[in-house]
Amino acid sequence: MSVKNRPPFRYDIVGSFLRPAALKEKREAFAAGKISAADLKEAEDAAIQDLVAKEKEVGLHAVTDGEFRRRYWHLDFLTELEGVTEISAENWSVHFKGAQPKARTAKITGPISFGNHPFLDHFRFLKETAGDTLAKMTIPSPSMLHLICCVREKHYEPIPQYQDQNRLFTDIALAYQQAIRSFYAAGCRYLQLDDTSWGEFCDADKRKAYAERGFDLDELANHYVDMINRALEAKPDDMTITMHICRGNFRSTWFSSGGYGPVAETLFGRCHVDGFFLEYDSDRAGGFEPLRFIKDQQVVLGLVTSKTPELEKEEDIIAQIREAEKYVPLDQLCLSPQCGFSSTEEGNLLTEKEQWAKLRLIRSIAEKVWEDA
Repeated sequence: MSVKNRPPFRYDIVGSFLRPAALKEKREAFAAGKISAADLKEAEDAAIQDLVAKEKEVGLHAVTDGEFRRRYWHLDFLTELEGVTEISAENWSVHFKGAQPKARTAKITGPISFGNHPFLDHFRFLKETAGDTLAKMTIPSPSMLHLICCVREKHYEPIPQYQDQNRLFTDIALAYQQAIRSFYAAGCRYLQLDDTSWGEFCDADKRKAYAERGFDLDELANHYVDMINRALEAKPDDMTITMHICRGNFRSTWFSSGGYGPVAETLFGRCHVDGFFLEYDSDRAGGFEPLRFIKDQQVVLGLVTSKTPELEKEEDIIAQIREAEKYVPLDQLCLSPQCGFSSTEEGNLLTEKEQWAKLRLIRSIAEKVWEDA
């Protein structure tokens, strides 16, 4: 039987990879003013070319650039949108269970638009490097811009343009329509929207805290799905757009906990993405029952953790896939790590060798479970 010919694939990846030591050194040198932006780009290019070769070697059907040009999985993209500015996060509201990331955040300062976004050139380089292999691009979901600027920020004050929140939702959706069309024109056929808002909406403590601040998260969840669906109206038929959902991933730590129950009917039942990459590597993600709300989307089960180096047992992962199959047909299921290996440039607490061992394990399991892996 031939390999599944459209993403997401039976064994797939979320996107980010551990930064090589040499690239980290170059980035530190750039930050210290010791090398130029051109020098840093040259180092990034070389590191991405090496990474893509390794991704192909491990047998991936779609490759990413590892997010090697980014500091964060989200802010580097969001703050390059027109009308969005990066600022210091003095009242940082995201607290991981351990080490904390650099306190930076985004602020809406003007009309939002996609503009001439630098990530387009990032994708073009990846596509050229990937050659005949499908190039996968990852960007933060539309929800993340609103969540970061308007929900997490305790002192949010809308600019005059966005006193009407519906206008803000509309402009974010239209900016993402521009993004989808622009990436497609650059040759992108596999785009992923990374989204931690749903992880927060699943967390009982966070739901309580947001409710105390006056947020109706059920209403907000509906707004987010509507906004994402409007963005997806720009998606051509031969383009796959998926969504990755997790509960935080910084230096092998996390910041949200709770099963998908509170959002499942709204998100799985109404969101028009082609597939969901779902974190399922720990008890914090709950059980598979909420998957009963899945419609025709593919579900990529994130059963192998990217947070720790220990390899899972194949028989345990296969048993979990069989359990998920009670709620979603096997043909709609795939397998991946629960998240990337380096959502920020610091990376999780495992080695590159251990990172690649995880992907070989995922491939081995997938080939045992699916004939078209």
